[in-house]
Amino acid sequence: MKNDTPQDLLNVTVATAQAPADTLVPITVAHGDGIGPEIMAATLKVLTAAGARIAPETIEIGEKLYHAGHSSGIAPESWDSLRRTKVLLKAPITTPSGGGYKSLNVTIRKTLGLYANVRPCVSYAPFVATKHPKLDLVIVRENEEDLYAGIEHRQTDEVFQCLKLITRPGCEKIVRYAFEYARANGRKKVTCMSKDNIMKMTDGLFHQVFDEIRVEYPEIATDHMIIDIGAARLATRPELFDVIVTPNLYGDIISDIAAEMTGGVGLAGSANIGEHVAMFEAIHGSAPDIAGQGIANPSGLLLGAVMMLVHIGQPEVAAKIHNAWLSTLEDGVFTADLQGGGAGAARTGVPLPFGSMDFADAIIERLGRLPEKFKPVRYQQAPALPQGTTAKPLYVRAPAARKAVVGVDVFVHQSALSADDLAVQLQASNTAALQLQMITNRGVKVWPGGFPETFCTDHWRCRFVASSDNGEVSQRDIVALLGALTDAGVDVIKTENLCTFDGVKGFALGQGQ
Repeated sequence: MKNDTPQDLLNVTVATAQAPADTLVPITVAHGDGIGPEIMAATLKVLTAAGARIAPETIEIGEKLYHAGHSSGIAPESWDSLRRTKVLLKAPITTPSGGGYKSLNVTIRKTLGLYANVRPCVSYAPFVATKHPKLDLVIVRENEEDLYAGIEHRQTDEVFQCLKLITRPGCEKIVRYAFEYARANGRKKVTCMSKDNIMKMTDGLFHQVFDEIRVEYPEIATDHMIIDIGAARLATRPELFDVIVTPNLYGDIISDIAAEMTGGVGLAGSANIGEHVAMFEAIHGSAPDIAGQGIANPSGLLLGAVMMLVHIGQPEVAAKIHNAWLSTLEDGVFTADLQGGGAGAARTGVPLPFGSMDFADAIIERLGRLPEKFKPVRYQQAPALPQGTTAKPLYVRAPAARKAVVGVDVFVHQSALSADDLAVQLQASNTAALQLQMITNRGVKVWPGGFPETFCTDHWRCRFVASSDNGEVSQRDIVALLGALTDAGVDVIKTENLCTFDGVKGFALGQGQ
């Protein structure tokens, strides 16, 4: 049995003690680009009318800052505001196309340690058209690492690389947050999604940490799904899910899928929670094609602001706004993106569509009302924990393992030789400490015993392993090998040491090895 609320947005891991009723809480506000200023104006109007006890201070971010020479879309002085207020309400921004511009969302999340992205996805049937009227789930997405580390390189004429980084502390933080969130919000099940049948070390670590932590929450049911079938089941049988916890990229994808299934991404708000700072936003983009027309739906940002109010200790104002918003939907008041959909739109005498500010005014008119068809929303105060602490540690660093270097993968750029001919060239550079064991191309073993059908690019992984009895090599041994390869004219583009940790291999076999 889930909570009575259509969206349970309680922040568990980081909570701000409730301020006195007459105290204004400083927050940082960014109006963004495209439709951002319009939906932010509508959102702030509703917050003010509802009596939110906030003291906004505005910063400028986004497209104008990018073009002014700030490659991350934010000026240095704006960080001071974020670190001072510890709360950001952010409208969508536009990242200019072309190279050299980094995602501001990713920059803020990683710089300020916003490790948990929380996206409740709820259907509002029959008033908003959806094929899944009972959809009610929360996606808890790891927010700092995975492929979003943004470490990319061009290595050869044909091959580009993006590094996928998964850490044990990152896994522990997000998995524990998901269970704490479920426990605090009456959610009964947590599903882990990963792709550890293929990425056995990175996604395998995520799944392993999930299995370790779930035993601490015996009252919560758990399961694990491979992300591809999990996404398919989410799209067809969302009732199977309650809370989903998953690495960064998968969470980004499936949260948009789930939001669209509710009736549109314009309805979804999002919280980005860290140990010290939190950011609240809509999940959709800046929609420059409709900017300036006053027709954008402010619901996603407004529901993000509702999550913010719970976070800063104003649950009663959050509930007041959310119930008025639900009442507005029940009365068939819609912006253009929802026009014509659902039972509410069929009501007579209701002009459609409403503009952004008209929609905000309609919500304000209903402040103090409870919905009749939806269950009224009730929020409780989050636990008043000291900032940066939790009931359980977010993660615990284990003692360092005994690390031994047992070989090295040398990545080579060359397009003239076959795998067999390349092996002959490399074997000529074998040293007393390191011998060529294997060559792969795009991860598939092509020497020894490769198949002629295997397509090869100009990017080769050449694995050298220790030839000594104890199976270990030194950094000097690796340097000596690289010197020999360089002298032979081999174009080395990168290396990866092969290590064991307490005797366990810290590297994967080649496909087909």
